[in-house]
Amino acid sequence: MVFDFVVLGATGMQGKIVSKDLLKNGYSVLMCGRDKSRVEHLLNAFDKCSFEYFEAEKIEDISKKLKKSGANVVVNCVEGDWDLNILKACIDANVSCIDLGSEIPMTKQQFALDGALKKKDIISITGCGSVPGIGNVMLRYATEKLDKIDTIEVGFSWDSNIKKFVVPFSIESIIEEFTDPAPIIKNKHFVKKTPLSSIIEDYHRGIGKQKEMFVRHPETYTFNYYYKKKGLKNLRFYAGFPEHSFRTIMSFIESGFGSYEPVNYNGTKIIPAEVLTQVLKKLKTPKGYKETENLWVKIWGKKDRKSKKILMECIVPTLKGWEDAGCNIDTGMPASIMAQMIKKGIIENKGSFAPEAVVPPMPFFKELAKRHMKVFENGKLIN
Repeated sequence: MVFDFVVLGATGMQGKIVSKDLLKNGYSVLMCGRDKSRVEHLLNAFDKCSFEYFEAEKIEDISKKLKKSGANVVVNCVEGDWDLNILKACIDANVSCIDLGSEIPMTKQQFALDGALKKKDIISITGCGSVPGIGNVMLRYATEKLDKIDTIEVGFSWDSNIKKFVVPFSIESIIEEFTDPAPIIKNKHFVKKTPLSSIIEDYHRGIGKQKEMFVRHPETYTFNYYYKKKGLKNLRFYAGFPEHSFRTIMSFIESGFGSYEPVNYNGTKIIPAEVLTQVLKKLKTPKGYKETENLWVKIWGKKDRKSKKILMECIVPTLKGWEDAGCNIDTGMPASIMAQMIKKGIIENKGSFAPEAVVPPMPFFKELAKRHMKVFENGKLIN
């Protein structure tokens, strides 16, 4: 069978969302992962899909699978540590690739492959989820209305109706965000801040007041990469978590489950963070549980020499039929939309990019609206 798309990491939370959205839109999908049981419901519900096991470290094996699939677009939902490996496999297989975001050093390496991608007449877009992803496209929309940019703040906040811990997204990524130094740009210079020492409180539509902190995110690199010529001086990324979720995550970290230092257990070395990841995969979502998320970007700049501030927001609900995903639909669904835009030729560019460089805002926002994600500009609904 020839497939329209290959989804790598299809058995994870985001991979399942991407695969389901593509299948619901009538495409054929080859789902690749390590735990077939997690996608049996999709294999049973849709005819145009199949499953294969894969390992992210084996570039040659990935390339062979991609060539055999017949697909020309890959959606990479594997943990970001493997994004460069997978991109190299995609270049070898001559297929376009998008991912959910890489750390800054790897993003730089992905951008450095621009020439190789252009030579193969294919595209790579890194950071195609929520933030990075939706936030990048909202920024592009806003910056097109400004002559100069001074400051950008970007982030997310979310809450749930039932105050019980549910894994918001990759627990490994969350622990890194809580513990790793966060780069911000202050007066055109990168400065590193400790997340837990930078907590503030802010108000966000649909959420209310919430504590948030600086966290490490690739937007501090890509936004500066594309917009420093417009005068960008200051750039900050914030992550907001509801109190009940914040406390639980802190308890994991304080009890040592966020550590990657091996622990000897009955003669076997285990990694606490990896054990935590596997244990939390068994965590069930409470009945009736719903989430709401606000993805936001604030831009201060000038238009016709007059100061101007633009607030962009995307409000994400829990959708009927997608309850087990909560507001995580805002990561998997945007990736599905961008992959479809490449497939349809709406995104024609070739090379290595972040979304703010190549994704047309209004067609993208219209697709978000079909999935009940509302985009606001200074409080006015625009999609």
